[in-house]
Amino acid sequence: MDQDYLDILQQHTAGNPMNSSIRWTYLKPREIVSELLKKGYSVSRNIVRYLLKKHEYVKRKAQKNITMGGHPDRNAQFENITQLKQDYLDAGNPVISMDTKKKELLGTFYRNGSLYTQAAIQTNDHDFPSSATGSVIPHGFYDLKRNTGYITLGTSHDTSEFACDSLFQWWVNEGIIHYPKAKSLLILCDGGGSNSSRHYIFKEDLQKTANALGLEIRIAHYPPYTSKYNPIEHRFFPHVTRACEGVVFHSVETVKTLISRTSTSKGLTTIVHILDKIYETGRKYAADFKEIMPIVFDTHLPKWNYRAIPQE
Repeated sequence: MDQDYLDILQQHTAGNPMNSSIRWTYLKPREIVSELLKKGYSVSRNIVRYLLKKHEYVKRKAQKNITMGGHPDRNAQFENITQLKQDYLDAGNPVISMDTKKKELLGTFYRNGSLYTQAAIQTNDHDFPSSATGSVIPHGFYDLKRNTGYITLGTSHDTSEFACDSLFQWWVNEGIIHYPKAKSLLILCDGGGSNSSRHYIFKEDLQKTANALGLEIRIAHYPPYTSKYNPIEHRFFPHVTRACEGVVFHSVETVKTLISRTSTSKGLTTIVHILDKIYETGRKYAADFKEIMPIVFDTHLPKWNYRAIPQE
């Protein structure tokens, strides 16, 4: 039976062309039972599961671990970020990780997850944006030293101005309280979206924020295709997602209440602020900004590392 089982799998097995030791079958246990029955074996699914395990076939999910692109300076930037984090933490200056979660529609829309309820939760059978009563954009910060999260809920667009206004709100509501003697702030972020490393509009808005706060702001972008290594992505956002599972987002206040509950047994806490401001899309930086900008680029990997120093 063992050999007949292997013969069945051989006909329904795929593999990795780069690694002959990795194989998988699309047959389910009940289908293997049926195939063995054709060969005269009357076995249960438990026996089939035993055979699968015996031959090292384990049920697994695919994992998104293959980098779709690389960059020759990838490792150099990771080493640079590691050193910057250590330098800032040793000096008592804040290190925060920044990113934006997916935009969510407000209304009676289905959301993944389940809840304990006394009756079924009814939602629309289609998620048409035209049926939404609004939208919410969660822009987040994660404080590496204090293990705290801060979410700004925007109701307009995810622009560089929104990202910098969110930063301003974090500093005046949290940062300056816990880091009153800070001389500089290190922000770790990816290289796209509202904080794109390629867009000068983000640098212009960042400079305005540094001027308003009177605080030096240092940016360190993660290389392309490596945003999953940004601490906020695995230390904060998954817990935010879990706190909101299964609940219908009827209003911004509902989202605020849910996200405020985000916590872990290891001490993670979350503060949420609503920023109800309309942001213009397609803004251009000032015509002379590139020529006169006070942004200071590092000599090492300047495209990903720079500082906004407050101007008088």
